[in-house]
Amino acid sequence: MHFEYGSEAMEFLKSRDDLLGEAIDQIGHIYRTVDSDLFSSVIHHIIGQQISTQAQATIWQRLNDRLENINPDTICSIESNELQKIGMTFKKTEYIKDFAQKIKNKEFDIDALVNQPDAVVVKELSSLKGIGIWTAEMIMTFCMQRSNIVSYGDLAIHRGMRMLYHHRSIDRKKFEKYARRYSPYGTVASLYLWAIAGGAIDGMRDYAPKKKRDVVKK
Repeated sequence: MHFEYGSEAMEFLKSRDDLLGEAIDQIGHIYRTVDSDLFSSVIHHIIGQQISTQAQATIWQRLNDRLENINPDTICSIESNELQKIGMTFKKTEYIKDFAQKIKNKEFDIDALVNQPDAVVVKELSSLKGIGIWTAEMIMTFCMQRSNIVSYGDLAIHRGMRMLYHHRSIDRKKFEKYARRYSPYGTVASLYLWAIAGGAIDGMRDYAPKKKRDVVKK
């Protein structure tokens, strides 16, 4: 299952931004895998915090092999030390167990998020242990498929913008200018910025001073 978008979003972005439009033409349609289940998506993204995509995939596969079905009951039933054995830190184990228990006890209504506006989803998810704004935005992107998510806290988005627009840095003002330009298809723009940051277009380089460059995982 991939993030769904069509020619309408691509043509809109191309009409709003010539440089991004050229990048869209060069890269073509992007197929990014999304989660189909909101509960497991939260678990998946907590696991992925501050580790590489490869490490996240390895731990996620181990968890799936261990539990077969990832739901509140199975997460609550597994011991914390077992979660740590498959590669999770103590803190991540604590966050995941706390989240699953809140769902099981009906202290947190995750299904209610589906019909809530973006700002409310961020607020509600961020109230959970171990979930900040960036993680909430990634869940909204790669599970809920919200259409207008451009995460200021994402290093790869910043890198993609620097590369595309030849900036040495992206401050809040520049970032918000571009985000407004992409609206209401900010998430599709994000997909292309991630691709650019990952080297999808030969010859594009990062204009940030070397000492300020960050390693990105997107």
